[in-house]
Amino acid sequence: MQNFLEIGQIVNTFGIKGMVKVVSYADDVTIFKKLKNIYLRSNKNREKYEIEEVKFQNNFVLLKLKGIENPEDANLLRNKYIDIDRKDEPELENDTYYVADLIGLQVYTDQNVLLGVVDDIQNFGSSDIYYVKTQDGKQILLPGIPDVIKEINLDDGKIIVHIIKGLID
Repeated sequence: MQNFLEIGQIVNTFGIKGMVKVVSYADDVTIFKKLKNIYLRSNKNREKYEIEEVKFQNNFVLLKLKGIENPEDANLLRNKYIDIDRKDEPELENDTYYVADLIGLQVYTDQNVLLGVVDDIQNFGSSDIYYVKTQDGKQILLPGIPDVIKEINLDDGKIIVHIIKGLID
């Protein structure tokens, strides 16, 4: 499991007091209100910042970070990714997982046939879509619905799925 989770990216500055505009990757943007610190990352470097203020505007999160006092300082943070330490993340509800923990899990059918490995997960509104890379490099798309995703077992590193007729034929 990863120690840090990516929850957003700084895309611009906001105002004259050094706030930054963030695109959130979190399912619930209010997580930013619960955080005291974040880590800003570019390449392999990660730097810790204290959050002083959180606001919301349209689909963006606005953050005021300690030590960032003007638009020029804020502009230096543009395009950096926002990580949080896993231990700072609130506990998840049952049957809820971090995408980072699901990437790389082996996917088996309920007939114990290996389909491949989870390569990515995207959300397009009604449900998540699991991108499964097969052993021959092809891609299978599976909807993240209860009829298909039957079991996720992080300890065993696998997901059990039921293939509905016509889903991957």
